[in-house]
Amino acid sequence: MDRIFSGLENLGFNDLKDVEIYKSDNISEDAPTEKKEIKIQEYLYDKSYACPVCGNNFKEKTVKIGKARLISKDTDLMPKYENINPLFYDVVICPRCGYSALIRYFDKIKQDQADLIRLKISSKFKAKIYPDIYDLDTAIERYKLALLNSVVKNAKNSEKAYICLKTAWLYRLKDSKEDEKKFLEQAFIGFKEAYEKEAFPICGMDKFTLMYLLGELSRRLGDNPEALLWFSKVIVSTNVSPRLKELARDQKDLIKNS
Repeated sequence: MDRIFSGLENLGFNDLKDVEIYKSDNISEDAPTEKKEIKIQEYLYDKSYACPVCGNNFKEKTVKIGKARLISKDTDLMPKYENINPLFYDVVICPRCGYSALIRYFDKIKQDQADLIRLKISSKFKAKIYPDIYDLDTAIERYKLALLNSVVKNAKNSEKAYICLKTAWLYRLKDSKEDEKKFLEQAFIGFKEAYEKEAFPICGMDKFTLMYLLGELSRRLGDNPEALLWFSKVIVSTNVSPRLKELARDQKDLIKNS
């Protein structure tokens, strides 16, 4: 898959262009100044983890509760924060074996999945010492390693899609439109499969929120007929929050007026 996993070469992973994420069923942050670094460090702490794959005990930088203030959301639910962006710190990497996942999934791994990680990740992984404060490129590299791990362990489509969505958001912050679109496409594929086959809630979303997200991803990818289909489903459904229906109507009107 061209460029999806680019950047992981220095972690020991080469020849990943043929790795497929899914199997078929037949605001850019500037490099911190010294003053900004000191302030951001005050929002972080070292959280302890025990790797479920190799048993290693280690620490990762994590945003303190209440330090990131949500100020708005993009129409595809990308949160925007003041002070510090937790999106940069949502991936956990074991420095010994290379097992990596989003925080919410890190401990949720089965024995057969751990075996696959040891076989296909740990055998190639080259440990890297990360700085205390992550920039966009560092965050993207970490998300890509988490995505590769999710593919190797045959994670649910929703987990892979969620990583792709968050990676797309990082590329948006970097103003890299081509890469953002590439990962939005993968997020749509995975979330659509999850909608059809997985139980809700999915990545913290109820059925109607995911329906809306699928519509908005379709709109951003230029597939207006698909987007209108999903937005219409949200609008005519019962038990949908007024706010979500309003969002769906706004995006539907945006398409019709474009």
